[in-house]
Amino acid sequence: MQVASSKISFLRPTASQPELPLFIFLPAMDGTGKLLRSQLSRLSTAFDIRCLSIPQNDLSSWDCLSERTINLISLEQEAVPKRPIYLCGESFGGCLALKISLNAPELLDKLILVNSATSFSQQPLVKYGSYLTQYLPTSLYQLSVTGTLPFLAALGRMQRDERLALLKAMQSVSQQTAIWRFELMRSFQVNKNQLKSLKKPVLVIASAADRIFPSLSQAKFLVKYLPEAQMVILPNSGHACLLEADVDLNKIIRGQWGNKLMVAETHRASATLNI
Repeated sequence: MQVASSKISFLRPTASQPELPLFIFLPAMDGTGKLLRSQLSRLSTAFDIRCLSIPQNDLSSWDCLSERTINLISLEQEAVPKRPIYLCGESFGGCLALKISLNAPELLDKLILVNSATSFSQQPLVKYGSYLTQYLPTSLYQLSVTGTLPFLAALGRMQRDERLALLKAMQSVSQQTAIWRFELMRSFQVNKNQLKSLKKPVLVIASAADRIFPSLSQAKFLVKYLPEAQMVILPNSGHACLLEADVDLNKIIRGQWGNKLMVAETHRASATLNI
């Protein structure tokens, strides 16, 4: 895994495979880009992987984050033209993924949303509870981070290393950064007409046992208005489902979009390299 730079960047957690479709992961509120770890070995059999890393001191707006990420994707596209691009956003990253998809739909072939935080502003308990972060003394803020772990994840479904990685990522988020990213999620808005305008295949993954957001009902809302969306429900999973031992994102993608389609896209990417 590459070390994150002082500006927004793509990490390359696996060896470069330009002949494969590009998979771009937009992380949850931690912004580290390192919590796709338990999915990497399986995803890397089908994709060339990039993980967005957002520095802790980055207090950019949605528009700025979207523009900078679009620039990074454009550079990847220029390096290997015409290969398929899968954009995957988890939680906070799901909001950013939708922003990018609406602003530059031509850059991606498929969109994957995992327990997206798009309903944050509609949940009074979560919305108004997030304001408390700015009033906590530093010591209490650090304790609160640890205290939210059982709500953020189904810990019994995760290996010890993954639980520790999640806790480390959460603790890496400074109080100032948390306050700002909560503000971003509170301000996030997308309307039905915007969703209807996105004519791309979308896979919406929802954890039925999410204790942070009503991910299942939000997924149903998104699927209702996104023209080419389909939904996968993880019946026993928590919010941070991609760290759970039994969740195989590569298998889910193949199950919905099919092996034949992905093989065809790999051949398409290979042909591009041979031009």
